[in-house]
Amino acid sequence: YCALSANPVGRYLLDLHGEDPRGYLYSDALCTVLQIINHLQDCGDDRRELDRVYIIGDWLAEAGGAIEDLDKPATSPALRRVMDRMLAGCDALMVDARRLPAALKSKHLAMESAVIINLAARLIARLKKGDPLATRVALSKIDFATCGLTGMVGGFFAAGRGA
Repeated sequence: YCALSANPVGRYLLDLHGEDPRGYLYSDALCTVLQIINHLQDCGDDRRELDRVYIIGDWLAEAGGAIEDLDKPATSPALRRVMDRMLAGCDALMVDARRLPAALKSKHLAMESAVIINLAARLIARLKKGDPLATRVALSKIDFATCGLTGMVGGFFAAGRGA
């Protein structure tokens, strides 16, 4: 799903900025992570308001849960296991995503991608602890400031170093 919806956006941005297509691997990883994070953040709302489910149904069944777990006011143990499994996949993808800034020639794009990577990592950590059915799992202003500052500095020095 992400390969057809999120990843082309990242590739388009790399192409737009004249970046090397070898960066697609890292961009794809980041875009996939961002989409999964968004799906996890909005899993209850997507089910209730749009009748859409982006949680992996087979994994939920294996964990002893059902799609109806998304209708509950809090995350069931089965749904939590699936979310944790999806977040573990995000952690694995972040290994490649973190290589993106160094693969970019553009300092501006490297800085922006480093900020986004930091925000994604922080959201993953919040989702591991939070319950997106009970309350919105989101970042604070301090999170945005910290991720922004460290990302801009890190991205500035990473640009052009090569992944």
